[in-house]
Amino acid sequence: MGWVDVDETYQVSLAGGKVLCRTGAGKVLKSVPAALKEAPAVVQLRQVREWLGRHDAACLREVGDWMIRSLPVPVAVLAAVWADASWQSALRDLVVAPVDPDGAWRLADGGFLRDAGADGLGVVNLDGDSVRLATARVVIPHPVLLDDLDELREFAVDLGVSQGVLQLFREMWRKPEGQDERLAVVAAYEGGYYEQIRHVTTRALSHGYTARGGIVSQRIWERGAIVDATIWVGEGDPSMETEIGALRFVDRAGGAIDYADLGPVAWSEGVRMAATLHAGQAQRSVAA
Repeated sequence: MGWVDVDETYQVSLAGGKVLCRTGAGKVLKSVPAALKEAPAVVQLRQVREWLGRHDAACLREVGDWMIRSLPVPVAVLAAVWADASWQSALRDLVVAPVDPDGAWRLADGGFLRDAGADGLGVVNLDGDSVRLATARVVIPHPVLLDDLDELREFAVDLGVSQGVLQLFREMWRKPEGQDERLAVVAAYEGGYYEQIRHVTTRALSHGYTARGGIVSQRIWERGAIVDATIWVGEGDPSMETEIGALRFVDRAGGAIDYADLGPVAWSEGVRMAATLHAGQAQRSVAA
């Protein structure tokens, strides 16, 4: 953005998430002088910076939800938001695929998103060519749904792709075929120790999960149904120590869902949540 007068001597601007200050001679200072920190122009720029930070985070969350749901997104919506730098940063370089009227999609017809406009989407297809997709809707597939994920990752590195929303390099788990193998995966992340309940709930909230009533959860939409991945983390005095429970899944009515009946996205995202909480556990103190 341009420079705004603070007084007859200084001007301020916002760039790269920082409030910059320069003298009338054009010299950019290392920091805003203390005497100017509460000047109206400086305060307003700080407020704009904070709003932009919240806006960036909101765009990332929304696009992340589209991916987790593999939700068909109207191309008209992408074209409408593309001029916004925050939306563009969240969307650029994601792998997209056109959606047929019956809801089916084929990755071979898609590519890495580079542009969105009234004439469709600009993508780099899987042959490395820049093309336009003339389609009404696209899907941003969850990585667990991509059969050729390793090849796509290699191609993304070759293209210098940088995704604002982790898609290709998102941690994901494919559901084992056997029940014993599925139980082993769940057991591997059960029983993590935390010195205080507040520590595990704080970690959960910082990663975008919900923490309420002693349970950390994530809601996932898959195959037209709602699935909640849940983990017991303890309730009561937030300063009490606790151990995290096993990963469970419930339907919208609260009924338990067998691991065998889960879709691939629900399984992957649920195990990802369990692994996230497990990774934050503390070391138990050993009595002398």
